Amino acid sequence: MFALTASAAHAADYGLLGPGFGKGPIAPALKAGVVQRAEAALGRPPGAIPRLHTEGTLPGKGIREISLTAKEDQPIALDLAIAWRLTGDRRFLEATGRYLENWADVYQMSFNPIDETGFDALIMATDLTETDLPPPIRAKIDAFWRKMAVGYLDAMDAGARNAVNNWQSHRVKLATMAAFQTGDARIIARAHEAFRKQIAANINPDGSVWDFAERDALHYVTYDLDPLMMAALAAQAHGQDWFGWRSPAGASLSGALDWLAPYAKGEKQHIEFVNSKVQFDRDRANAGQGEYAPHPWDIANGVSTYTLASLLDPQYLVLRDALAAKVHKKPPAWAEILRASRAPAA
Repeated sequence: MFALTASAAHAADYGLLGPGFGKGPIAPALKAGVVQRAEAALGRPPGAIPRLHTEGTLPGKGIREISLTAKEDQPIALDLAIAWRLTGDRRFLEATGRYLENWADVYQMSFNPIDETGFDALIMATDLTETDLPPPIRAKIDAFWRKMAVGYLDAMDAGARNAVNNWQSHRVKLATMAAFQTGDARIIARAHEAFRKQIAANINPDGSVWDFAERDALHYVTYDLDPLMMAALAAQAHGQDWFGWRSPAGASLSGALDWLAPYAKGEKQHIEFVNSKVQFDRDRANAGQGEYAPHPWDIANGVSTYTLASLLDPQYLVLRDALAAKVHKKPPAWAEILRASRAPAA
């Protein structure tokens, strides 16, 4: 039988969302939105499949469409877990447990970080429910995250392909969040080293990133920076400052965010993908995926990026708020609840 309340003591081992998550003054509309989505998902069965694959595929090819459907589980599980933490309603706990157990039972890791990047949502769902789940389920998901952490770290140590671009950033994110979920200091130390290596390899001293030169798209700047910031947030949640680290050459996450800021503010404009060196970008455009055809960068893409940045350094909150208001885009709910959870009691 699952626990009846969300008041149980929470373990120190969590990826990013710790025991204080949801304890602050949550805006009623924010809470209502998450709970409403969770309520709507209660009757939906998990859609776990043995292998996801969307990377490098065009619409209608391979298992792209079934993979995209299965990936819907990831944000749903996180909504269910947040609803559990905010309400103590065990229906949400039980549903989250079903999702997590099903993925742990069915899914066979490929260690393709583009296919698997959405597992960060399942790690956060684990954070919010793990200590209240039955021991057999907890054992399964603990083993799952340990396998993910070690597998990605081993792949990076062995020289995985695309070891400089956004692929590596997503490997670092998954390895780091899963490492903190295990609570194993040796695995966390390996993840920290992988993070530093990627900052040094991917970000230039002027703040531009390797992917921008390769893809000629700000889309890939945010796709590089967001996972690295998720890794830094996981470290921050455990009292470690990874965000402030600079490479010997002067590369840093803050430098990259400052490089991007004039585009987010509208002071500079950029036409995406015009000079991409990657044929697949042109293939996707020709297949009807207009987001990969030349077009002005949509500043709405920066809302999530500067939301993460503002959690790491409050100076970015002004830019995030201005962006969100301008494009009428809501930041991720988990991030805003995390911010509220840090607010001092009234």
